[in-house]
Amino acid sequence: MSGNKMEYDQDKGSSGYGGLCGPNSKYVKLISNDGHEFIIKQEIAMMSGNIRAILNDPVQIAENDINEIRFKEVPSHILEEFCKFMVRKRSNPNSRLYIPEFPIYPEMAVEILIAANIIN
Repeated sequence: MSGNKMEYDQDKGSSGYGGLCGPNSKYVKLISNDGHEFIIKQEIAMMSGNIRAILNDPVQIAENDINEIRFKEVPSHILEEFCKFMVRKRSNPNSRLYIPEFPIYPEMAVEILIAANIIN
């Protein structure tokens, strides 16, 4: 069963689709534990230390492999929040001076904290 797909990209039309294959692709697919797929720009995903380590490991991603990372412990509603946060963080490069509010539901706080430790 293929999960729902969501794309997180603020400038989709600017330089065309760069694909998901190989270490130099423009996008990466993040897959939640319930099968939902999130396609996000690789440069945004690489803000995560764990994702960066996986994508930079030549054993993990070969030239013709699809860049996809499965998070067996992260449900889709939390992975979606991660994607939203990373896009927002990337679009606010001066976040040390001004940190825009990123509202979350209080009942999601513990799950987000756990996922943050997994995703890094």
